[in-house]
Amino acid sequence: MRHREAINGLNGPEQQAVIDIGSNTVRLVIYGGPARAPVVLHNEKVSAKLGKAVAESGKLSDKAMNAALVALGRYAALLEARGIRRVHTVATAATRDASNGPEFLAQVAELGLKPRLLSGEEEALTSAAGVVGAFPVATGVVADLGGGSLELVHIAEGKCEHGSSLPLGTLRLPALRSAGAVKFKRKVERLIADSGSHCEAGEGLYLVGGSFRALARYHLHLSGSPIDDPHGLEIEPDALLALCRKLQRTTVLAGAPGVAPARLVTLPDTAALLAALIATTRPAKVIFSGWGLREGLIFDDLPPAQRRADPFAAGVRAFAEPLGGSPAAAAMVAGWTAATVGSHDFDQENLRLSATILAIASQQIEPNLRSVTVVDWALHKRWIGICGDGRAKLAACLLANANREVPVDIALLAAPEDIHQAVAWGLAIRLCRRLTGLAPQLFSSCGLAITQDRLILTLDERTMPLATEVVEKDLKLLAEHLQLHPEIVRP
Repeated sequence: MRHREAINGLNGPEQQAVIDIGSNTVRLVIYGGPARAPVVLHNEKVSAKLGKAVAESGKLSDKAMNAALVALGRYAALLEARGIRRVHTVATAATRDASNGPEFLAQVAELGLKPRLLSGEEEALTSAAGVVGAFPVATGVVADLGGGSLELVHIAEGKCEHGSSLPLGTLRLPALRSAGAVKFKRKVERLIADSGSHCEAGEGLYLVGGSFRALARYHLHLSGSPIDDPHGLEIEPDALLALCRKLQRTTVLAGAPGVAPARLVTLPDTAALLAALIATTRPAKVIFSGWGLREGLIFDDLPPAQRRADPFAAGVRAFAEPLGGSPAAAAMVAGWTAATVGSHDFDQENLRLSATILAIASQQIEPNLRSVTVVDWALHKRWIGICGDGRAKLAACLLANANREVPVDIALLAAPEDIHQAVAWGLAIRLCRRLTGLAPQLFSSCGLAITQDRLILTLDERTMPLATEVVEKDLKLLAEHLQLHPEIVRP
């Protein structure tokens, strides 16, 4: 138990927190785990709606401020009780635009917090930093939709460029749309164009914020996807525009899992804004990000070497080690199987190694729960650094390791050749662990190779007794999958 707590950062010194004083909500998130792939340990919010009165009168209402201060007082007390000293407290558009914003922040400071008021550009750049942290090779435009504003910033080669903040938050959209669809479209597209935000050839549009994530969840529900986490969801612009047009024409929407009623009623407004955003920025692809402002604060705080680390690999190691998924053992298995199912592509090898770690960890799961559990790991756990096709390959590998077929709905998430490759990874892992029992001293006493049309398992005197009928069956399964003939070479 102590080891698990250490890995997940459940001890006070390992934790850090973000308090986000937004236009719609005031939220506290406590993070633990590896700094490059932080795990949410506690997440709560209060819908103070600070931005509602600002949009109407230019001031924060007493009611909204009181609701926010009660929540913030609770957050301060929780953090004190848990001994968390590393706290980022930030305020955004509503407080920034309100004439009485400074007075409100002074009251926040009296609670023992140290609020930082972000400028529009700082808010945009920090949200973009969260996207860079989640997608290290991302290039294109980041659009972060909040209650009071829409932040836009261009990213390329891990760097965030000039950011803009536009008065297009979800609390402002109903009034803008009331002027009619044509006027709304014209005004929004002009504001976006004047900000200079556009995608170069081949670049993507990265969407951040609860309203965009709700739209993504709605899409996943309509499409019957087995994935329910919108992070990393990639949709072709034309397909997304078709969905946006449909949502704009609908006055009453049916519910969808994971979409709160309050978000559901705002989807037509969000869709109208997104349609204008796609038309103006002209992306080659649209990607939804679960990371934004809060994660950007943490990412920006990391040393350069940690920022360059792979978030998926860091997250897998932290998750799997307490379950027995040894990175050292996985490296040996991946090396042993590389001759037959390895790849020269760095990203593919990184995914294969991480899948191997999880495959080893899955052996600790009760057999009759294993196949369900590994699918949950692959499809439903929040992994940073992989998208839908990567999740499908992860599921295919883990299911093959458990000698289970890949369901059609999962197989359709990636190219057939990629699913075929991932199944080969899983079968090779299965053969290796069942032959060697993951005993390190046995790996050098046997080998696996492809020669012409044969898959050859070579043994020496030490490993010859290990090649029982079970191992022969596993070798045959892998060989047939690779369209090869199995052969065992004994001394």
